Amino acid sequence: MKIVYFFFLLFFCTSVIAQDNLSWLKENDSDSLYREDQFYVGFSFNFLSDLPSKVEQSGFSGGLVFGFIRDMPINERRNLSIGLGLGLNLNTFGQTLLIKEGEGGEDQFVPIDSDRAYDSNRFTTNLIEVPLEFRWRSSDINKLSFWRIYLGFRFGYVLSSKSIFRGPEENFSHKSINSINDFRTNAKLTFGYGAVNFFVDMSLNSVFDASLDSTNVPVGIRPIKAGLVFFFL
Repeated sequence: MKIVYFFFLLFFCTSVIAQDNLSWLKENDSDSLYREDQFYVGFSFNFLSDLPSKVEQSGFSGGLVFGFIRDMPINERRNLSIGLGLGLNLNTFGQTLLIKEGEGGEDQFVPIDSDRAYDSNRFTTNLIEVPLEFRWRSSDINKLSFWRIYLGFRFGYVLSSKSIFRGPEENFSHKSINSINDFRTNAKLTFGYGAVNFFVDMSLNSVFDASLDSTNVPVGIRPIKAGLVFFFL
């Protein structure tokens, strides 16, 4: 959690500095240094698609994203740009698929019976990501609120993963899930006006490269995320 607090503090300090920079730009004719939306923080609701037939989404699934994108304008007005950055993506997914470590250290994926009582079952992933975006906005040096549409991709690498099961008779966790696809690719659309910005993020490859226990049914799972994101200069 310390790294989360660090990034929030960094965002706050950056926004204060950014306001000073914007005032300086308004007082000068040249806007050659004008850029937009370089720090970001957001949260999402995560929806699981491509689930095996006996598996359902259950309980809360959410995510937190934050990082830095270098805004590189490509036209004179500077409202078209390419964004390239680095960030962190933290996710939790609730579902009825039991993920545990079997004999020999192999991952086991077992659908939870509908009549089995348990308190919670989820898996988490923490990724480092590289966002790449094409950006359009209606901004100029004199506008603090404007429309924006950003379309691009996120290329991520899973730093850590964990499955957690809590029940009345059994509690366990399984760290570093071997069958997870470490490299992730997502398509992302961000749109909004002023401080209110929405995004939709769709996974282009499955989370797991494995099959349900004792079957040839692929585990798959492709998250689709929808949420809010806030930008800072």
